[in-house]
Amino acid sequence: MVFVKAQPGDNSDSLIRKFTRKVLMEGVLQDLKKREFYQKPAEIKKEKSRELARRLRHPGRI
Repeated sequence: MVFVKAQPGDNSDSLIRKFTRKVLMEGVLQDLKKREFYQKPAEIKKEKSRELARRLRHPGRI
């Protein structure tokens, strides 16, 4: 859960920017998109193995 506390001198625009930044950093939207549709357990395993193979081919990339 993402929380943003208002500091003295913060206006609503700066709080919205802080909230948006935290949501992006924690990957809430990515997780939401990933859970939007059901994936079979076999598909999840295949995706993990593909990701691992991609990381081994390109070790410097994220």
